[in-house]
Amino acid sequence: MIILRSLLFTLWLYLSMPLFAVLLSPALLMPHRPAMGVIKQWARFVLFGLRWIAGVKVELRGLEHRPPHAALVACKHQSMLDVIIPFVVLPDPCVIMKKELQPIPFFGWFAWKTNMIAVDRAAHSKALKDMVKQARARAAEQRQIFIFPEGTRAEVGAAPDYKPGVMALYRDLGAPCWPVATNSGVHWPARGFRRYPGTVVFEFLPPIPAGLKRPEFMSELENRIETASNALLQPKT
Repeated sequence: MIILRSLLFTLWLYLSMPLFAVLLSPALLMPHRPAMGVIKQWARFVLFGLRWIAGVKVELRGLEHRPPHAALVACKHQSMLDVIIPFVVLPDPCVIMKKELQPIPFFGWFAWKTNMIAVDRAAHSKALKDMVKQARARAAEQRQIFIFPEGTRAEVGAAPDYKPGVMALYRDLGAPCWPVATNSGVHWPARGFRRYPGTVVFEFLPPIPAGLKRPEFMSELENRIETASNALLQPKT
């Protein structure tokens, strides 16, 4: 049954992209707000199918800590779902994503239209400088810069590997950083097509204040995200 439901949801997910691209492509000619609205509607469409086809519910916690203005948000990355959730929970997210995603119909097109930050990871230091420059511009527009500190999806239980990009943004923006924990990989694994019924939790944690030195900030960020994410893996008692 899990295999069948997972296959049906995979069809739902990947067919939704060309469907939205065709039906709502006129929004590419519109201002930022309508185009962002299309992505938000698509994200809700995906979550609807995830719940009613695959049996995976999404629970949002710590919304009292959710930033309503320009902010740096750093999230644990275990699943493709992590890329979708900012468009459901944040007012105007700017997701830092792989450049390879840009050509994808619908998602890539609207990511370009809404000025998401695409990073060419092969460019190394040049990519880091470009990312910081773009993030500064998006923050000036009062958008929420959403980054995955590990850079790529990690299997549940894998040792954390936090990259320097998040520190570069934290230092340059001179603002607090909002950590986000999740257990998304339990129900939507980093690899494969199977989706396992249950509840995915995304938990906003209290912000880390601005101005910390690199070792202190990186240690605090990793400790908060990993501790909270690991706690979400524990069965309820």
